[in-house]
Order: sequence, then structure tokens, then C-alpha cells
Amino acid sequence: MTTTVTTPWTFIAECLREELADYGGLLHLFEVQQRALFDREPDTVLRLANEIEAHARTLSITRTRREEAVSAFALQQGRPSSSSLRSLLPLIEADARPLLEALINEVNALLHRVRRTSRHNHSLLSRAVEVHQETLAQLRPHSFTKTYSPGGRVSVAASQPATTLRAAG
Repeated sequence: MTTTVTTPWTFIAECLREELADYGGLLHLFEVQQRALFDREPDTVLRLANEIEAHARTLSITRTRREEAVSAFALQQGRPSSSSLRSLLPLIEADARPLLEALINEVNALLHRVRRTSRHNHSLLSRAVEVHQETLAQLRPHSFTKTYSPGGRVSVAASQPATTLRAAG
């Protein structure tokens, strides 16, 4: 029976791989959502929004696990728990540094792509809602009121409830 020796860096590498996979999964969901937006598939966009939210929660747990592993390693090395993994690389055996550095770089690159794609999707969704509101306002101009927040955001609200028919008698 062979035993596997686990070093602190192997656990950190495992955490980084999981985080990388989660960011990749999240990026994929954003890209599928973007295609659904362009294809005008509102049901798919809504379903994906829920999947994205759930995946983001999972990613948060994965990221916290990695941050805790790095923090524990830092404390074991007599460093502040808030030390970045990159700053701790000199404390890790030389053969492992390139792997960890590559994983850190990949996580950071995917994080930036996820943020950029998320912002783009948010912009597309915001514009779709704005166009929808403008269309409704043109169809029923007296039914909607535009207001502005102190930050300059426009809000459109129904001015009055829709009229209803009453039976006389």
C-alpha cells in the first residue's frame, strides 16, 4: 500500500484547479446567455440567469476554500494571513512554483474574462429592458412616468393602474 504525501502547495494547487474549473464553467454560462440574448430567447436567458447565480455561489465557496488554504499556509510560514499566494511563492519548493504561477495566471485571466463578459451581458440586458420600456411607453404614453434617481438613473413606473371595464346594471 502506497501513501501519498500531501504538501501544502499540492492542496493549494488542487484549490486553484477547482477555482479555475468554476470560472471556466461560469464563463461558459455567460457565453451561452449572450447567444440566447442575441437569439432573442427570453426563457433561456432567464433560466441561465438562475444557473449563473447558482454557479456564482459555488464559485464563492471554492474561492473561499482556496483563500483559507493560502491563509493557513501563510500562517504556517510565519507570514500574515492576508498574504497573497504570489508573495508566498518563494516559500514553496522551486519545482512547484511554475505550476502554481501558471494556475494563478490562468485564474486571473479567466476572472477578467468573466467580469468583462458579465458586464457585456448586463449591458445587453439593460438595453433590452430599456427598449421594451420605450416601446410600452409609445403604445401607452400616459401610463408611464420617468423619474431620475440622485445618481442619474432613469426609472420608469406605471403612472396609474390599467383601466378596467365595469358592468353596469
